[in-house]
Amino acid sequence: MKAKGRVFKYQDNVDTDVIIPARYLNTFDPQELAAHCLEDLDPEFSKKVKTGDIIVAGKNFGCGSSREHAPLAIKAAGVSCVIAATFARIFYRNAINIGLPILECPEAVQWTEDGDELVVDFDQGKIVNLTKNKEFQAEPFPEFMKQIMAADGLINRVKTSR
Repeated sequence: MKAKGRVFKYQDNVDTDVIIPARYLNTFDPQELAAHCLEDLDPEFSKKVKTGDIIVAGKNFGCGSSREHAPLAIKAAGVSCVIAATFARIFYRNAINIGLPILECPEAVQWTEDGDELVVDFDQGKIVNLTKNKEFQAEPFPEFMKQIMAADGLINRVKTSR
């Protein structure tokens, strides 16, 4: 499984209230959530993001409340993966549960800027910054996570394993 896209880069401690503001939590409609994804941090994000683009962020991405809406909004916006120095554990689990690929790689975060183009190979954990011609190594997905991603989320994986 691979992803290729343009980077939207953000700082440390991007919390779930910024990823999808609480005023939009009355819906689980993915497209409605996508329309408001990151709007308090980057008001133009939903207009600029294209299918396949990649979010790169610092430490503790997805901290705050444990709402499932946050990774759902990111995925519905067309983001192919999120790379961060570290993730809040509940966000990490929620992202995996809905099939949003995420990788921890502090070195990639350090050497990547907004607008760079990345290629990510999840099976090998390889991140290549095409703009800067640099390569980084993250932990590859274990087999069970590959199966969850291939099924587009944990619920679909459980349904297909019966």
